[in-house]
Amino acid sequence: MRGQPSGTLSGVEENPRADEPAGQDVPVARTSHFAATSHPEPDLGHHGDAEVGEGLVDLAVNVRRAPLPQWLAGPITDSLADLARYPDAASARAAVAARHGRDPDEVLLTAGAAEAFVLIAQALRGVHRPVVVHPQFTEPEAALLAAGHRVERVLLDAADGFRLDPGRVPADADLVMIGNPTNPTSVLHSAPAVTALARPGRVLVVDEAFADTTAAPGHPGEPESLATRRELPGLLVVRSLTKTWGLAGLRIGYLLGAAELLTRLAAVQPLWPVSTPALAAATACAGPVAVEAERAIAAQLAADRDHLVARLADLPGVRVAGRPASAFVLIHLPGAAAVRAALRARGWAVRRGDTFPGLGPDWLRVAVRDRATTDAFTRVLGEILEA
Repeated sequence: MRGQPSGTLSGVEENPRADEPAGQDVPVARTSHFAATSHPEPDLGHHGDAEVGEGLVDLAVNVRRAPLPQWLAGPITDSLADLARYPDAASARAAVAARHGRDPDEVLLTAGAAEAFVLIAQALRGVHRPVVVHPQFTEPEAALLAAGHRVERVLLDAADGFRLDPGRVPADADLVMIGNPTNPTSVLHSAPAVTALARPGRVLVVDEAFADTTAAPGHPGEPESLATRRELPGLLVVRSLTKTWGLAGLRIGYLLGAAELLTRLAAVQPLWPVSTPALAAATACAGPVAVEAERAIAAQLAADRDHLVARLADLPGVRVAGRPASAFVLIHLPGAAAVRAALRARGWAVRRGDTFPGLGPDWLRVAVRDRATTDAFTRVLGEILEA
């Protein structure tokens, strides 16, 4: 079982090591402007797929559902004829490196982004003050706890749109983890704000699993991505190919960073961690056809997201958090737990928010879908709220 923290703070909190006995008092990180509070500890192991069930329309999982294009399906299918050989990652690593203007030794392919967080936690056991900026995807902290780290949380404020203030992160933190754009808030932090966290003696992990969703009219490419930034000390960028291309079952992602840092992570990685079909997918998704397709998908996503936000804004008591920039939106809704149950009874699955540190029972995450699905969903949600 993963370790659980013993105390919660409004701005910074510290988790115990995973191997400490349950109930043992653990010192909490305090500063003069943080006051201790108490609330149930979030379930870090809960994910959106747990919300989905047979017969439910899935607005809980942030994976795009669409048939694979032939330029992607073809190489994956062709790779099945070569399964007798052990996987060879060289071509895929070179393709990913070329996409981001890096050397191949600055790329480490992983079985999805989740494995990357485990490698970081296991390889960097010598860090003294790891900090996770929340609300964000819970697996980075869960991986740190499982490896025995004490974890401090920096909790961003809803009233400020969950925007990053680099000054909130302790100056002596030697490992900092943040998402951009952040799951579940859908906030896209500016590149200058994130790069302000980089410094010698610190490893800065930026989870860019949804970076390819951020292109929009007037903002081509990935406007705040750090994937090509080779000069920043200690930077590790985590990328995923499972979201936009619907490859969650194939498990493919990668890390970008300095070669010597990736060598440390590779040392704790199992042999042949990425399958031959997944390597074929990585090669295809790194090519120019994929990049252009991603931009078109992101542009359509932006329009569909604007439509969802507008429809939600018309509903009483519903507040959309911040300025959504990715494939999902976070909403605040009093009585959200009861609303979520009512939605399930009507055939809709959404993601509960109270399993994310820094949120609570009145938050829900909703995936962006096509306009027809959004219209049907918001109509049902409106009926529930009226009742």
